[in-house]
Amino acid sequence: MKKVTQDNILHALSQVMDPDLKKDLVTLNMIDEVKISEGKVSFRLILTTPACPLKDYLTQACIKAIHDHVDKDLQVEVDLSSKVTTKRLENEELLKDVKNIIAVGSGKGGVGKSTVAVNLAIALAKAGAKVGLLDADIYGPSIPLMFGLMDEKAKGFDKDGKTYVYPFEKYGLKMISIGFFVDQSKALVWRGPMASSALKQLFTDIEWGPLDYMVIDLPPGTGDIPLTLVQSFPLTGAILVSTPQEVAIADVRKAADMFRNEQINIPLLGLVENMAYFIPADMPGKKYFIFGKSGCEKFAEDLKIPILGQIPIEPAIADSGDAGKPVAVEDHTATSLAFTKLAEAVAQQVAISNAIRETFGKK
Repeated sequence: MKKVTQDNILHALSQVMDPDLKKDLVTLNMIDEVKISEGKVSFRLILTTPACPLKDYLTQACIKAIHDHVDKDLQVEVDLSSKVTTKRLENEELLKDVKNIIAVGSGKGGVGKSTVAVNLAIALAKAGAKVGLLDADIYGPSIPLMFGLMDEKAKGFDKDGKTYVYPFEKYGLKMISIGFFVDQSKALVWRGPMASSALKQLFTDIEWGPLDYMVIDLPPGTGDIPLTLVQSFPLTGAILVSTPQEVAIADVRKAADMFRNEQINIPLLGLVENMAYFIPADMPGKKYFIFGKSGCEKFAEDLKIPILGQIPIEPAIADSGDAGKPVAVEDHTATSLAFTKLAEAVAQQVAISNAIRETFGKK
């Protein structure tokens, strides 16, 4: 066995490219704590997110590179860790401890946007990320119901002469909603400026603490509330949610236009197709495309964005949300796995978007 050094280990690992970021792992500072002993080498592989879908691929690629370029008989141990990427600047004070803010929108109601936002947030938290969920639907908040917290009210505390509010914590994430401040049995009769002011306070007056991802459940439409959000806060990107019907896609297209407006210019991370198909319980190999097929795929192609996930029609999704235990909380069901894959795809696109902005020197 030839002499093994840190230099030749790093040289071997520099042959491994991250497929998303298009650079090698050493250049990306994803390799740390290289340790060498008799017949063995270990190191830490720092992923861009704990929800990285490439963790197994990169691990095996590292082992192969060391065997190919250093010594085929070396025992290789890879310790996985993660450091979520961000495009935020150190001197930004607004939500300075939040690395990535992701808006989930649709341009219309009834497509399952809140269901996607809630289960996405839970899936990211289950992967090991620090996650916050903000219900920005001022007139129709749904987060309290979906987490079984309808009777809970927010609690405040004073700090530096100002009153802040603690977010609620459940299923590994932090959350806040206007529903925790008002009587949800009564209509909220607020004009646009008042609602926009309340939304800003949900960001700035909450003790969020450090977060890797803040997921925002936007209200339907492209009016005051969504515009306040996208113009006032440093969003990493937006996710569109649609069902396959053309009537839904037509409204979601308007949301896409809002995010891509030159005065707003929020990156679109991708499209989630909700209610994509139905699988009968007694025929698990059969898919029925009740609302049509390929509509969202064509829409995504037009926008030049990826399909991040296809969520099936499943009564358990609605039932679990109404019961206060969203389906992503469960393990190893087909639907929860769909949201796990969605979380991986979203985390992947966030890392790619952040890398592109860093490369081109954009905020």
